[in-house]
Amino acid sequence: MASDAGPMPGQRKRRRQQQGEMRRAADRIAPEAGRWEVLFETQDESEWREHIRRLRASEARIDWTAARMDTFCGRLMHPTTYRLSLFVRDPVPDPGQDSSDN
Repeated sequence: MASDAGPMPGQRKRRRQQQGEMRRAADRIAPEAGRWEVLFETQDESEWREHIRRLRASEARIDWTAARMDTFCGRLMHPTTYRLSLFVRDPVPDPGQDSSDN
């Protein structure tokens, strides 16, 4: 048996690529780069699933890597809430334009 065999061919490269993608995504959605805006929120799970299904099937282009799907679990007094948020980048100021020109 080959129980002490090294990594599978291509595994290191794939892992490095995934780590690079994760770093780029983290840089893109850093707190100083923008804010999260709520697109949809409900307390009905079936409505939540239907809304997500419709979004994925629609022509609207959503960057799902910049989307966040949260489930806030209810406890006795608070019902469970489902929320879809999208990261919106702050506008980048034009370096050629002086801010005092406004």
